[in-house]
Amino acid sequence: CQFAAGITEEPAIQDIDKLDGDNQLAVVDYIEDIYKFYKVAENECRASDYMDSQEEINAKMRGILIDWILEVHQKFDLMPESLYLTVYIIDMYLSLQSVLRRELQLVGVSALLIACKYEEIWAPEVNDFILISDSAYTREQILKMEKAILNRLEWNLTVPTPYVFLVRFAKAASSSDHKNDKEMENTVFFFAELALLQYGLVQSKPSMVAAAAVYAARLTLKKTPLWTDTLKHHTGFTEAQLMDAAKILVASHSTAPDSKLKVVYKKYSSEKLGGVALRPPATDLCK
Repeated sequence: CQFAAGITEEPAIQDIDKLDGDNQLAVVDYIEDIYKFYKVAENECRASDYMDSQEEINAKMRGILIDWILEVHQKFDLMPESLYLTVYIIDMYLSLQSVLRRELQLVGVSALLIACKYEEIWAPEVNDFILISDSAYTREQILKMEKAILNRLEWNLTVPTPYVFLVRFAKAASSSDHKNDKEMENTVFFFAELALLQYGLVQSKPSMVAAAAVYAARLTLKKTPLWTDTLKHHTGFTEAQLMDAAKILVASHSTAPDSKLKVVYKKYSSEKLGGVALRPPATDLCK
């Protein structure tokens, strides 16, 4: 047998934390339990399909707002955590509160202000947000909306966004290929940011959105096997479970060059991020 000959088959599920054993910040002993907790917590804080209850705004307006948020996030050079938390705050608030069309950008500005205070070491100040929004709103309006949002969300900002899962799942994807794959990582985050623009994914679990971004990235980069036992184990999803969300992401990549919402496509077309957006979209998935 192979074992007797000194040849052992590699385990189907890779230990993606074995290189972090000496890194105390990686909390290797607790990481599996932490993500089990995140999986439970994500079910308790998800947005609803809120557009039917909004009289003055629609999914297209939301897309324009998130595209603008992505641009501001880049200009301020903010942490990725701030971006995903901002979008969560916007969608949760709109799930709970009807908003006038003229106040939608105000919700976005105030949500970004809240997220920056929560995530950033050096957060932009209110005056920075006034300037970036061309003085569309006063300091008083922004602070009043900030308070309204926090009260409506009952100050609950400690939530697992897709970013929490993206970090873990991207690590599992790289481990499956036995290398620290920067191209894979960039492509995963490209799809994850495209996902933020998609109202059709607002109700999806953050972990599913993150896993679908990994799946779409592996498909685009023609990785084999496409979905490994390691990825199935760490994401908790099969290929079949991810198919609908992955199709939305691949379709979004396909239409991105001609879309009016250009920020993500332009960002990931840059040489700095490996030009991953310029790769041919995996449109066979959508047929």
